Amino acid sequence: MAFPDSDVADLGLAQAGVRRVEWAERAMPVLRKVHDRFAADRPMAGLRVAACMHVTAETANLLRALSGGGAEIALAASNPLSTQDDTAAALVAEYGISVYARAGIDPASYDRNLAAVLERRPHLLLDDGCDLVNIAHMERPELLDEALGGCEQTTTGVIRLRRMRADGALKLPMVAVNDTATKRMFDNRYGTGQSTLDGIMRATNAMIAGRTVVVAGFGYCGRGLAERARGMGARVVVTEVDPVKALDAVMQGYTVLPMDEAAPIGDVLVTVTGNRDVVRAEHLASLKDGAVLANSGHFDVEIDLPALEAMSVDIRREVRPQADEYVLADGRRIVLLAEGRLVNLGAAEGHPAAVMDMSFSVQALTVAWLARSAADLQPGVLEVPGGIDTEVARLELEALGVGVDRLTPEQEDYLNSWQE
Repeated sequence: MAFPDSDVADLGLAQAGVRRVEWAERAMPVLRKVHDRFAADRPMAGLRVAACMHVTAETANLLRALSGGGAEIALAASNPLSTQDDTAAALVAEYGISVYARAGIDPASYDRNLAAVLERRPHLLLDDGCDLVNIAHMERPELLDEALGGCEQTTTGVIRLRRMRADGALKLPMVAVNDTATKRMFDNRYGTGQSTLDGIMRATNAMIAGRTVVVAGFGYCGRGLAERARGMGARVVVTEVDPVKALDAVMQGYTVLPMDEAAPIGDVLVTVTGNRDVVRAEHLASLKDGAVLANSGHFDVEIDLPALEAMSVDIRREVRPQADEYVLADGRRIVLLAEGRLVNLGAAEGHPAAVMDMSFSVQALTVAWLARSAADLQPGVLEVPGGIDTEVARLELEALGVGVDRLTPEQEDYLNSWQE
């Protein structure tokens, strides 16, 4: 059997990957329905798709749906620590999708893999953090002539796209899949909250109850993390730069402090902001012995890692899987999880499949919409068409066996009238 061009760790892992992918599919009934629809309608027939995403079983099911809809797909990893080598092998050997991803690769290999998927001259770009779109614009602008558009599924990536648009640099219509109600509520809030704590507990085997957990950032992701940590018995402290979000945290009963006051009392500090240098040298210097540092924002810049390394007299790698211990001059030990990268994917398996079912169903339907509509769209950051989010929520409720009311004709008339 001839396999598509790829670079994965071991094709012999394919059957283990298939079992992992099929297990995830059981919790993704909405995406299964989308897959079946795509297989019948073939809305992406003839289109080349380049994707930069976490190489997980959930992602595999999204790509299977797109492939079933006629797309020719090449996938690169958006984070070396999140790559599941068995899933990558299954995508190549069992599902005929080109994958350029190995767990734990260095930055140079990461960049090579992104370049490899762009060599396919894609019509559509599916991004997770805007790296793929950024490279296409800065290093391979000739590819933009054939590209129709794409999707971005992270808060960080959407921020970058909007800056590109403001600077007049964005040459494609890019849909902010991250900004749908289902994505923010379920993926960002419930998914990030649960999977971040999962990663912290796997890496440390630490008790959460009774400990002080500092959550830096109270957006949807930070809110979900704070809720889950409080639900497990932690004392939760929130840090924020946005007065409205800080006030929201106060009204929800959290202690809100600036980082220079929160850092010394934190047992576990987690950054969830999408910005850089959230935990800086002055904060690192004040941490208590044994404090745990983790990041659940997209890039490994939220914690000042060069400063942490510079102030350490010893670094003990892998004291536990995905846990490095930095020893300071006075003997204090600081534990960094997942190299400062996404702890929920570096030290755990990311969001539960049931959460990704909705996010990836929205993304799949948005890709199909782009395939139909891209020729009529202008460059910019676009919203997901409203009907898609509503349809996915309806399908998810059906899968859960939950019914909802419908407006009567009289109610619709009342809501649509200013005279009554």
